[in-house]
Amino acid sequence: MNGDNDNDMNYEIMHGPSFAVARVLLQQGESVRAESGAMASMSPSVEMQSQSGGLGKMFGRILSGESAFQTMFTATHGPGEVVFAPKTPGEVRALTLQGRGWMITSGAYLASDPSVELGTAANMKNFFGGEGVFMVRASGAGTVLVNSFGAIREIELQAGQSYIIDTGHLVAFEDGMGYQLQKAAKSLLGSFTSGEGIVAVMSGPGRVLMQTHQPQGLAQTLAAFIPRSG
Repeated sequence: MNGDNDNDMNYEIMHGPSFAVARVLLQQGESVRAESGAMASMSPSVEMQSQSGGLGKMFGRILSGESAFQTMFTATHGPGEVVFAPKTPGEVRALTLQGRGWMITSGAYLASDPSVELGTAANMKNFFGGEGVFMVRASGAGTVLVNSFGAIREIELQAGQSYIIDTGHLVAFEDGMGYQLQKAAKSLLGSFTSGEGIVAVMSGPGRVLMQTHQPQGLAQTLAAFIPRSG
């Protein structure tokens, strides 16, 4: 169990690492915000309310691959719990915001303290690359829960150090790190014939989380076994 501080989320990550879910314990009057559809179970003392945050935030979340709406869970009738389950099997990791925010890629945001500010950030330079352009920026103070497809590997880069990660394997990185989206190979044809498309060139200092598998790869593999009509 984590989150002993009064300002921290009181959570427990269970059934990991392969099939992790997050159990959040709420005292009377406490709340937690989550991605729409993430709730697996909850106590009857907890009430949920859908939130949009305005048209601009709704549009930003859609572009970043999240649901247009988010849900606030509040223990209004006494203490209770909410269990959140990611859409894909893998790990759940808690990120504590302490003066430095995190950039979270499409589909990786699970839940957070209500005190955490969520916005949308975009790298328009490679807009037509089609991968990893829009992300969620988590800032302020509190805890953010992110999820992966497969296991999470954490990489810490020192100042001046760089590392290349396929955008499909990128989960999150500390805000303020340098990152540049580019083709995996020098030519567009070389990028796609190599099986790689767009990669992120990360620059330190800071921490990067990557996932060992990517949903796009699984979808492409399964598509080969689906009969096509006509």
